[in-house]
Amino acid sequence: MAGRGRPRPGSHQALVVAAVILLLAAASGAGAGSPDRPAPGPPLFLPLTRSYPNASRLAASLRRGLGDGVHPNARMRLHDDLLTNGYYTTRLYIGTPPQEFALIVDSGSTVTYVPCSSCEQCGNHQDPRFQPDLSSSYSPVKCNVDCTCDSDKKQCTYERQYAEMSSSSGVLGEDIVSFGRESELKPQHAIFGCENSETGDLFSQHADGIMGLGRGQLSIMDQLVEKGVISDSFSLCYGGMDIGGGAMVLGGMLAPPDMIFSNSDPLRSPYYNIELKEIHVAGKALRVESRIFNSKHGTVLDSGTTYAYLPEQAFVAFKEAVTSKVHSLKKIRGPDPSYKDICFAGAGRNVSKLHEVFPDVDMVFGNGQKLSLTPENYLFRHSKVDGAYCLGVFQNGKDPTTLLGGIIVRNTLVTYDRHNEKIGFWKTNCSELWERLHIGDTPSPAPSSDTSSEHDMSPAPAPSNLPEFDVGLITVDMSINVTYPNLKPHLHELAELIAKELEIDSRQVRVMNITSQGNSTLIRWGIFPAESDNAMSNATAMGIIYRLTQHHVQLPENLGSYQLLEWNVQPLPRRSWFQEHVVSMLLGILLVILVTLSAFLVVLVWRKKFSGQAAYRPVDSVVPEQELQPL
Repeated sequence: MAGRGRPRPGSHQALVVAAVILLLAAASGAGAGSPDRPAPGPPLFLPLTRSYPNASRLAASLRRGLGDGVHPNARMRLHDDLLTNGYYTTRLYIGTPPQEFALIVDSGSTVTYVPCSSCEQCGNHQDPRFQPDLSSSYSPVKCNVDCTCDSDKKQCTYERQYAEMSSSSGVLGEDIVSFGRESELKPQHAIFGCENSETGDLFSQHADGIMGLGRGQLSIMDQLVEKGVISDSFSLCYGGMDIGGGAMVLGGMLAPPDMIFSNSDPLRSPYYNIELKEIHVAGKALRVESRIFNSKHGTVLDSGTTYAYLPEQAFVAFKEAVTSKVHSLKKIRGPDPSYKDICFAGAGRNVSKLHEVFPDVDMVFGNGQKLSLTPENYLFRHSKVDGAYCLGVFQNGKDPTTLLGGIIVRNTLVTYDRHNEKIGFWKTNCSELWERLHIGDTPSPAPSSDTSSEHDMSPAPAPSNLPEFDVGLITVDMSINVTYPNLKPHLHELAELIAKELEIDSRQVRVMNITSQGNSTLIRWGIFPAESDNAMSNATAMGIIYRLTQHHVQLPENLGSYQLLEWNVQPLPRRSWFQEHVVSMLLGILLVILVTLSAFLVVLVWRKKFSGQAAYRPVDSVVPEQELQPL
């Protein structure tokens, strides 16, 4: 959608809701089906990537609703995070054989597009461009009365323009779209855009393109719903401030009993809107009229936007209300002197304790239900001052629309129930939710040099108990949202930081394997016993793993965020009788050799000493006569 997000922390633009050029392209050419939609099909599950008890309850309901072994589902993970990248991406595979792409998950866009091999104005992105000639199942969407055609009147085209002055345009094609090697849902034919031109942030971003989840005939949601393979609903769950990732569900799911909802009127605007009536800071409503949140497009929820943008009057009131509650903190400049960010120092690094310093915020909907926000839902870390935070809520220029981006729904399950025209919110730990689902029976692959294969980025669950043995090694697979060239100079620093957070000696933490994968780096760490010990106790290993899985390790801002993919405990190797006694045996053999050599030397010296002496004879003894030899 419009404000797809600010490109980096500390720099914001006056984003407005999209001036999207909606060209109705040939969705009918994709075989959309009859106007009467088929009965809702099974849900399509795409896992994205801190503690809320709700996660376990929802996990149980999801296993009942999605994991019954009958309905097909696709399992994928969101990568990246708001601070480092400004967006979340998932992996999509297009063509036969599949070509892999990292696409921004965007509920405000109505078309999915990737750079085309013929593009003359496309930036350098994470993956190679789509090559239609290499896909045996690709076909162009031919020009027809329902689309805008190219200059040759042969193929349908699309064009999208966004409010931050970026744009994408190209031709429409149809091909098989799949969702990864773990997908139980069969690959589906879908129409997508093959870019021939991109400008602005779309040109410079690391992600390949956009996965459009908005309302529109070219939306991947609309296409799957029209085919009857999923029901008309999808859900997103974004990870917290220091975690990133999350989970996404395409299709219906059982809503938690205490999920709160707001009506969402598709006729009100083409975007996913909610009925926001009031904003409360520390229990007090902002002194603004409720109609201010209903101007123009109303209050729009957009997963492709990074931060939140309020109309001028509401922003001023919100800024003053928050600032008045943080007297103990020092107000400082933002990380980028070009922008007037509102930042505060002295709050500490522990995100779970920010509520002790910053006020809680509540959003009250038209039906009276209230969504409570924690500080991580309206703050982002200062990238240059440790323990400092900045407001992630900005003024939306002169545009009266209220735009709520991903920061507002961190650690919140958001269900876009399009069929019932409502949007649900449920506070939970999104990364823990994915862990508790226990989806995927096989462990995540270790980092390797093969970057062409798909890596399952599932975070590792906390240990419930370890077998009773002495631990010889703990291996930890970690994905860090920083490219390898940028991370390589900081590996030693990172190892020392991990050791400090785990309260162990830095010499115990070593890099065992490292590989670059797109805009992230996969590292396998080895945690060894202290040099004075041959092994670490079961309790010590449990403590280390617990601190890892509870994300006690907090990285500096320049190193982005991380995901713990897998941990493994290896016992102290069992040694045979020979291995256990080999030293004693060697010492014994050496001792025998030394004793033997000593005895041999004593005998040799004794013989040499006495062999040179003549036998004693008395003076008067008879001596044999000796014959004289001739001269």
